[in-house]
Amino acid sequence: MIITILVLLILKPGTVNAASPVTFENLNPCALKGSSVEFRCSYNYSDKEIVSKTAWFKGELKDGLWKRVALSSLLSYQNRTEYVGDLQHDCSLAIHDLQDNDTGHYYFRFDTDAYGWRSKGSVYLTVTELSATVYPDSVRAGDNVTLECKTSCQLPSMVWFKDGRQIAKPEFQAQGEDSGNYVCAIEGQESATSEPVLLDVQYPPLNVSVEVNYSGHLTVDSSVNLTCSSAANPPADNYTWYRGTVSSFSSMVQVGSGQVLPIPSLGASPTFYICQAWNPLGEDKSSEVPLIVDGTDSDANHLILLVGVGVKVVIVLLLTLVIIWACLRRWRRKSAVDKEENSCDYENVSSVQMSKRNNNK
Repeated sequence: MIITILVLLILKPGTVNAASPVTFENLNPCALKGSSVEFRCSYNYSDKEIVSKTAWFKGELKDGLWKRVALSSLLSYQNRTEYVGDLQHDCSLAIHDLQDNDTGHYYFRFDTDAYGWRSKGSVYLTVTELSATVYPDSVRAGDNVTLECKTSCQLPSMVWFKDGRQIAKPEFQAQGEDSGNYVCAIEGQESATSEPVLLDVQYPPLNVSVEVNYSGHLTVDSSVNLTCSSAANPPADNYTWYRGTVSSFSSMVQVGSGQVLPIPSLGASPTFYICQAWNPLGEDKSSEVPLIVDGTDSDANHLILLVGVGVKVVIVLLLTLVIIWACLRRWRRKSAVDKEENSCDYENVSSVQMSKRNNNK
């Protein structure tokens, strides 16, 4: 008799089938550790009932028995759960900052003024992590590289970051500057990333340069240290030094090894040095580095200055002599003309006077 009455109440219009009062939209959500997840949920009840209480539970095995434990009583969920539903038909729940132990079964219950209802089924949450991997393990400059992001769930599109900056694609031809730490994340959830994976691109020495270390001016007998450096991975482990008197590697001779070449005493003649750096992947050379003693340049400049001044003095003296010679020559010519003119006038006067005397006689 009692069973018959219960069946009639269940089937009576305005009541709810007690077998499924709660509906979950996604029974098996998967979310990243450190991110948030929302259980989309709805519940139904008789129109005559009024909801007075809602609660979420997690299934746990205690003493060999499966029990539903209220999330509100679990310290690990305090300040991380948020009931985003209401007291009508929405029973959605959000969990933030997901941890590994959040994986498990979740149940919903609501109480009305007449009955207490709970979900028969559950939501099973899987908390996963992203795992970044580089292929191949050993990479040299020019090799093709693939970055792979793994997870235990099927997740949306992934994005990649190198040292905090997003990269265009996870497949590329590696160069030296691509070395660094890479992480992957779900697009739209970039705050939750994988642990970083290191891409170590190996390459031979590049941009070999020489630094000249000395104090004061370069003079004869100055002491100088030459230091060789380069970009290389692994770092250059062998250095060879060459010296010559002209800027040509073919004419230079080997004079030392090691990253630093000490030169205890400079000579007067200009010299050129080249450093050659090696690592297991190859070698590269620096450009020629000239070492010119300051005193040599000063003497040469002084000599050039003296010669220039001497030439100018000689030119001025020659011009002065030419001018004096021209003036003297002109003066001598003028004096000769004046003397000739004075002689003619005297002779003419004398002739006229003698002619007058003869006529008077």
